[in-house]
Amino acid sequence: MASTLRIVLITGANSGIGYATAKVLTAASANYHVIIGARNTTKGAEAVKTLQSDPNTKGSLSTVQIDMNNKSSISAAAKQVDKEFGRVDAVINNAGICVLSEDLEYELESQFKTNVVGAALTTRAFLPLLLRSASAYLVYITSSLGSVTETSTPGSPFGAWKGIGYRVSKQAMNMVMVEDHKEFAPQGIKVFSVCPGLVESNLRGTSPEAVTAGGRARPAADSGRLLLSVLEGERDADVGKFLHYDGVRPW
Repeated sequence: MASTLRIVLITGANSGIGYATAKVLTAASANYHVIIGARNTTKGAEAVKTLQSDPNTKGSLSTVQIDMNNKSSISAAAKQVDKEFGRVDAVINNAGICVLSEDLEYELESQFKTNVVGAALTTRAFLPLLLRSASAYLVYITSSLGSVTETSTPGSPFGAWKGIGYRVSKQAMNMVMVEDHKEFAPQGIKVFSVCPGLVESNLRGTSPEAVTAGGRARPAADSGRLLLSVLEGERDADVGKFLHYDGVRPW
């Protein structure tokens, strides 16, 4: 790979926000090479094929198998990317789940394992590759539903939803980001939490009603454009913070 390419790994990128971000990045410039991280290799390959056939695609793509609940899979993915590219310029920890269950233990444990532990382990596995970049970015895809301030403010639109497991996992992810920012900033890595907002996604389910949040969700491409602005350095003044398309969210 030519050294001028910006190599970006996006986990959970075969659909939803991750896929939309890959589409926006590769349409923006031929200098982007996006690695589609996918738990299912067939779905990852299909996503690459579809994006490569898009006439708007200028950048290049590849895929890597990565399962956020499997430490060996995460390690193997990092080794494969190291072998193929020797570095990454950005890691976007996008893969995640949203579980609503009457079994509180399962709701909490399943989401914490995927959304927090999996993301943190992915960062650590790819850290040596990020450190080889001349301009490294590390992004955690979080949610305003994980904001303690927003959740506890009377009348806040984020306060009514009851998904405690998802809220807890995203608040914990934000703390992981803060700790990573403190540790990695001196090494030249810019670290962010980014809330994409309410956009079309299969995180809520696969029915049209769920994907579009009853028609309230914005196009997923909006989140891709937000992430492009981060990788292009347009949000560097807010490094180490909890970003949203309209500014900075409170913790």
